[in-house]
Amino acid sequence: MDKAVIFDLDGTLVDTAPDLWRATNHVLASRGRRPVTLQDVRAFVGHGARALISRGLKATGEGADPETIEILFAEFVRYYGEHIAESSEAFPGAVALLNRLTNEGFRLAVCTNKLEGLSVDLLEALDLAKYFDAVVGPDTIGIAKPDPQIYRETLRRMAKPIGPSVLIGDSETDVRLARAAGVPVIGVTFGYTPRPVAEFGPDFLISHFDEGWDAIQEALRIVACE
Repeated sequence: MDKAVIFDLDGTLVDTAPDLWRATNHVLASRGRRPVTLQDVRAFVGHGARALISRGLKATGEGADPETIEILFAEFVRYYGEHIAESSEAFPGAVALLNRLTNEGFRLAVCTNKLEGLSVDLLEALDLAKYFDAVVGPDTIGIAKPDPQIYRETLRRMAKPIGPSVLIGDSETDVRLARAAGVPVIGVTFGYTPRPVAEFGPDFLISHFDEGWDAIQEALRIVACE
């Protein structure tokens, strides 16, 4: 069976913060709120757009009831979908790593708390969709990270039977997901998290995707020794 690498999306594979920032401030402005900073949004990302909006509201005043959040969520998705890749780009070294993994016979997928449709649109806009056998979001089966079922669904949806797999992510959510799913996890230090990912104990840390290949090989050795 093929080996697989599963990537988180926002803050791991793609630097999406500038476009998420503009969409967040768009919905905040609709409620008369001040804008948040780009750095604020980098700390807010990771649990989906509803959580991002809620955190933005609390940072600029009072929070909102679930009905209001849903209204703002719909507008956020509409606006963000229209501006999804204006400033977003793959992190340095990501494309080179994807090419090497593909050439070496790895199967690749994305497991994210971004909506599946938006994730696919983003990957297509950046010419990255061609690398992935599956893209799974919280709406795919109604389950979000860190529930391990979303990881298992990602593996199930890939093109071939999958053997050992490794998760690459940027946050506590990704580390918790990997632990729950029983797979090794590589943390990227350049992602979106209010606390350094190192604090959550990933198996390996990388500060650039140039370090990704070696970290993946070491992670797979962990699996082989278990």
